Amino acid sequence: MALGRSHIVTGRKARKFCTAMLAWLDQKTEIVEHADQSSQYFEPAHAAYYSGRPGQPLKLMLQARSDFLSIWRRADYREHVAEFKLLGRQLVIVNSPEAIRYVVAKRHENFERKTPQMRRALEYLLGDGLFISDKETWKQRRPLVSDIVHKNRVPAFGAIMQSTASELADRWQSLGEGAEVNALFEMAGLTAEIISRSVFGNDLGEESANAVTEGFASYQSLVDSVNFGYFLGFDEGLPIIRTPSLSRSVKRIHRIIDQVIEDHLAGKGDNSSMVELLIRRQQRNPELKLDVVALRNEAATIFMAGHETTAATLTWAWYLLAGAPWVEEAVHAEIEAVCGDRIPSIDDVAKLDWCRAVVEETLRLYPPVPILARQAAEPDQIGDVKVRKAALVLIVPWILHRTDSLFPEPHRFYPERFLSEARPAPYSYIPFAAGPRVCPGLQFGLTEAILCLAILAQRFRVRIRDGHRVQPQCRLTLRPRDGMPVTLHRRRE
Repeated sequence: MALGRSHIVTGRKARKFCTAMLAWLDQKTEIVEHADQSSQYFEPAHAAYYSGRPGQPLKLMLQARSDFLSIWRRADYREHVAEFKLLGRQLVIVNSPEAIRYVVAKRHENFERKTPQMRRALEYLLGDGLFISDKETWKQRRPLVSDIVHKNRVPAFGAIMQSTASELADRWQSLGEGAEVNALFEMAGLTAEIISRSVFGNDLGEESANAVTEGFASYQSLVDSVNFGYFLGFDEGLPIIRTPSLSRSVKRIHRIIDQVIEDHLAGKGDNSSMVELLIRRQQRNPELKLDVVALRNEAATIFMAGHETTAATLTWAWYLLAGAPWVEEAVHAEIEAVCGDRIPSIDDVAKLDWCRAVVEETLRLYPPVPILARQAAEPDQIGDVKVRKAALVLIVPWILHRTDSLFPEPHRFYPERFLSEARPAPYSYIPFAAGPRVCPGLQFGLTEAILCLAILAQRFRVRIRDGHRVQPQCRLTLRPRDGMPVTLHRRRE
């Protein structure tokens, strides 16, 4: 009997230990959210300041692995340059506009390379696509991609944006008053179809568009957000483990994009699509070496940047408008004044100041890529910090955009800050990055978000489902954890 009791006690202790260990590994994030309708104040969901004890690098890494947004202390949200070490690796935090200019513009060539984490996380999916390439590959392809998505070409895609958003509005209308949908999934489907018709020159169709959308979502959830190999001494990090689930996600995406490119090469493409422009440029300039794989990499990169980031921005915009109905009323009044009963078009975008301000404030609070990390090619100095070779240099728009000296009341949703003629100080507002590596599709994405917001807001109010707690989560991009369940409410028949 004594032996039995001993085993029982030991078993209980083991279970207690395992439970405690799992709780320690499963780092939680405290979320702050505050609204006061009477004073028209809305502080949307964000991670509370980190309060863990210093000197616990493993716990900090696990917290970052769970949610990168929740590892920052109050003191990090100020203009400064600082360094710290994690398992012997130097990390440099750059949160000053002048220092950011030094990194991304003045010393661009020394800091052009993405971090091992980002490169390893995306190379399986994007190969040497523009987003993660550097040196000669980047120099060759950047002008090519920039020309294809140049702001002068955006008006040509206006009709696609308008018709695709209108189709979604019609589908929402058919669902009935108060219908519940997942806004993140809805916006992903919308932007996937827009970018499909623009990049690929034809309709992918709901099944294929959903396959690509779900493939990207699955890929993000499966890729680890910390490359431990780098911190263990491998300057290039370690390749990600290509699990069967990860491979299935990649194959779903590649299979669809490969087929579209092969159709174009066989002469079945739309002459005005982005992929067709890529193909024609390769035919004129063979030295670009854009074979089928390289074409797929660039097409996949354009698709990811043009679909995922705008979908996330629109999803966050619906959340913000739901929490600030006084802003929503201003948006509705503006759409009525500018467009009346007709569907908003790309020609209206320049007049939709409130819609633009809402989108720009959404990008400030919830930048699609909330960390812009680089790896130093050679030793350098940023401010007073001496930077080692291979050190990680972290520019974090999530922190920068919430720095009080740059944006008063930084956690408040206040689109009025973008209605005045005064613009944020250079290098203080960088939702599309900055310097030579600024997003080439900036104008495409901004125009798309404003126009889609106007078309859908003209006909619907969107409300967060009762009881749902919104929580930002940073994986490769900034998304709401568990999506954004909402209800749809008609404004007009």
